[in-house]
Amino acid sequence: MTTKKQPTVIAFSTQKGGVGKSTFTTLIASILHYRMGYQVTVFDCDFPQYSLLQLRERDLKTVMQNEILKKMAHKQFTSINKKAYPIFQSKADQVLDEIKMYVEGSEITPDVIFLDLPGTVNTAGILQTLTNVHYIFSPITADRLVLESTLSFTDVLTNVLMKENQTGIRGIHLFWNQVDGRERTMLYKNYSKLISDLGLQLMETTITDSKRFRKEGELVAKTVFRSTLLPADPKLLVQCRLDQFIEEFLKVVKL
Repeated sequence: MTTKKQPTVIAFSTQKGGVGKSTFTTLIASILHYRMGYQVTVFDCDFPQYSLLQLRERDLKTVMQNEILKKMAHKQFTSINKKAYPIFQSKADQVLDEIKMYVEGSEITPDVIFLDLPGTVNTAGILQTLTNVHYIFSPITADRLVLESTLSFTDVLTNVLMKENQTGIRGIHLFWNQVDGRERTMLYKNYSKLISDLGLQLMETTITDSKRFRKEGELVAKTVFRSTLLPADPKLLVQCRLDQFIEEFLKVVKL
């Protein structure tokens, strides 16, 4: 009897809210599923707001109400010949069992399962869940509070749990998000050195602040940035360096 291939489980996880973990989950999931041919599934464990499930509902309404986006979606789904990736509601302390049941019962095993987890280590079951994720990507900003909480948390996962082989984690990678070109590069150099001195992994690609690009997409409504039904417009990806990020991301997770 052949054993079923197991999906790669990935989480954009951080100990601070508002630094983009749900946005990155959506952006990367949509590009992998709709543009790159991978089978993707998302488990939204971010109780109680469940922002990805809410986003899917908003995306469905937006596409139905906008003729340009409706045509884009119709063309996309006809050409890729597969449905939108599923987003399931779960909780951090139940999601591992639910993933196992889902994979066992699925005709098509997903290549990647993304978890959108709450931004606090105090959530029931979150540490247990994180130690069973294969790759963790943590967005960080040049803000002392964001950095301190993320670094101390990542340090425990990397230098305590991983070194004692208590996890299924294959890699934890920090990356700079919301980089403002006007900020002092020395600040980033000093923080990057600190990350390196702690023995933590920092990705080469830095993501520039993308608020402007999101607004442009929403106003013109001919382009999409963050959507669970369509991949981000390639021009918008280039402008905030997400195209480079995806290349580096794929090398890390070895899909």
